[in-house]
Amino acid sequence: MGGRYGDATLVVAVQAPAVDGRATAAALKAVAEAFGVPARDVTLVSGATSRTKVVEVPGEPAARLAELLAGRRSSDV
Repeated sequence: MGGRYGDATLVVAVQAPAVDGRATAAALKAVAEAFGVPARDVTLVSGATSRTKVVEVPGEPAARLAELLAGRRSSDV
């Protein structure tokens, strides 16, 4: 995760080029890893061709989201 933007928006920085969906795929994979879920379970809700994306993470991601927004790792809690 590359940080936060505003109150509840994570910044996901990837090195993949924004060509043929590669950056989007890399971002979804990074989100899955950060939340500890399989990449196939992270759903892109909107923003396929936009810098701003809305994703759905299964389960109860609120606590992990709070950790990420605070800049903490789950091992630090």
